[in-house]
Amino acid sequence: MKLFSFPTFSQLAVKLLATTTLALTLFSSSLHAEDADPLESVNRNMFYLNDRLDHYALRPVAVAYSEIMPNPLERGIGNFFSNLDEITNVVNDLLQGKFKQAGHDGSRFLINSTIGMAGIFDVAKRAGISKSDGEDFGQTLAVWGVAEGPYLMLPLMGPSTMRDAPSKFVDSLTNPFSYTDDVRTRNAVRAVDLLTTRVSLLGVDELASGDRYLFVRDVYLQRTRYLVNDGAIEDDFGEFGDFDEY
Repeated sequence: MKLFSFPTFSQLAVKLLATTTLALTLFSSSLHAEDADPLESVNRNMFYLNDRLDHYALRPVAVAYSEIMPNPLERGIGNFFSNLDEITNVVNDLLQGKFKQAGHDGSRFLINSTIGMAGIFDVAKRAGISKSDGEDFGQTLAVWGVAEGPYLMLPLMGPSTMRDAPSKFVDSLTNPFSYTDDVRTRNAVRAVDLLTTRVSLLGVDELASGDRYLFVRDVYLQRTRYLVNDGAIEDDFGEFGDFDEY
């Protein structure tokens, strides 16, 4: 009876090749991130300005808001703005030819806008229609073949790319409050939306370590590419089979 199974030379060679290839892939990915940021010196200056404004203004307000606001109310306000994002999702779903996803996101919007009282309650989630990762016009341009372009740090708006920067304006056209004639109402809605977004990111502050600029840049680029590929991760090791059996 064979109690122990020692790996053969070929199995060890395959593992070594896979490990080496993975290391090279991660290294090249890091280099690619640097190549995507030819304006790093300018971006760093803008990042410093944004970071100071956030540190002394936006973050303290977000922390106070999170501590004072009752959790159910805070969650309801966040759900309200999240529901409005479904309009953007549906428009870009259709532009990308993702009709099944458009139906999914559209169903969420209709259910939450009616039964969920303008989106305050995420009834669709309880019904088994979970929220997707979301679509924006930047992803639509990527599907249409537009290159990502250089990484940009926009004043007040944060990380972006040459492709995503103008897309933010296009996506804003899908927000119903963009068409209200009352300037105060429009600006108030935008301010609360920004505040709820910042509150949702409070937990991320603790994750940043070392060079904060590089942390924000790399996370943004990786997240953007993940969304463009609909969560698909390129696997260069499929031809080697499943290593668990070794």
